[in-house]
Parts: sequence; structure tokens; C-alpha cells
Amino acid sequence: MKTAVYSGSFNPLHTGHLAIMRFLIEEAGFDRVRLVVSPKNPLKAGISSSSGPQRHEAALKAVGRHADIFGGPDPVYGSRKVIVDSIELSMPEPHYTIRTLDALREMHPEERLTLVMGADNLGSITKWRSYIRILTEYGVIVYPRKGFCLEQIKHDLENSVPGAAIEIMNAPEIDISSTEIREAEARGTDMSEYLM
Repeated sequence: MKTAVYSGSFNPLHTGHLAIMRFLIEEAGFDRVRLVVSPKNPLKAGISSSSGPQRHEAALKAVGRHADIFGGPDPVYGSRKVIVDSIELSMPEPHYTIRTLDALREMHPEERLTLVMGADNLGSITKWRSYIRILTEYGVIVYPRKGFCLEQIKHDLENSVPGAAIEIMNAPEIDISSTEIREAEARGTDMSEYLM
């Protein structure tokens, strides 16, 4: 089974995330997306790991609202094609992606895992723990982000990491971010049209 591992804080899930998940299933040929709600990114500040369970619950509800797209409802995971995965909620900090991928591979050996990320993350992946293993053992599928030359980043990494498996998603750039939604809501702006 071909599985995309889409990890993030998802604070909140929005229409950009929905578009990426639809692309992975409908266009990129993945059988399943594991939406891994991360309690805290070691490279980012501003989100408390204590909010992880609430964000996981919100993700379950959001995916459940789109179960018609994702293969019907599932009482535990939200839908059959998008699994809202709580694995990192029970893992010790820091939450390194390689640890999550290794744990998922051990738990689900029938799944061929590929990591999903934005061009911004690919541009900084050399700061990640065991990034060479991520690129060579699991591979990544990358969606475009404004201000990042994805082809150049891919070219540079493939030259410096032999065997790196980097696939670019032929998808439109996502113009909204969770941070922008939170900031706009803090100013009193209704952002419900952007929420998943």
C-alpha cells in the first residue's frame, strides 16, 4: 500500500491542506494519507505541545466532514483514505520526523511510506535530524510554496544526497497558511471560508 505521511501542527486544518490531501489521493496515486498531528515542531516556536490532543480531535472532525471525498466515514480515524494519526501524541519529545517514520514503518510494514512537505520545508531539510535517511529510505513528495524555487532546491539536494527520492507535486501553490488564519481571527476577521 502506497501511503503519504502528511505531518504538521494543523492549527487549524484549512482548505489548502484539503487540496493537498485530495491531490495525493486523486492525482498522485496514493492509497492512503496518514495525517500525523504533531504536538510540537522542534524547529518552530509558538505552539504548545499541550494543545496536541485538541488539534487531533479537531482534525478528526475536519476529515470526517469530508469523508465523502476520502472514501467514506470511519468511526476511529475520520475516513478510510485519510487516517488522522495520533502516533506523535504518545511519543517523547523532541518529535523528530525520522522517529515517527521509523515507528510507522514498524507498526505498518505493509505500507510504503513517503513524507509530504512544502517547498519551504524541503529548503531547510538539511537542518532536520537524519535528513539523508528521510530522503533516501522514505523519499518526499513536495508541494510548491510562494517564494521558493522548488526545482533548484530539488536539484541541489539530489546532487548532494545520492539516492535522494524527491517528487514534485504538480499542484497549485497554496496561498493561505494556518498562521495567517490564526492572526486574522485574532483581529476579529471571519476566516470560516478557509477552514476545512
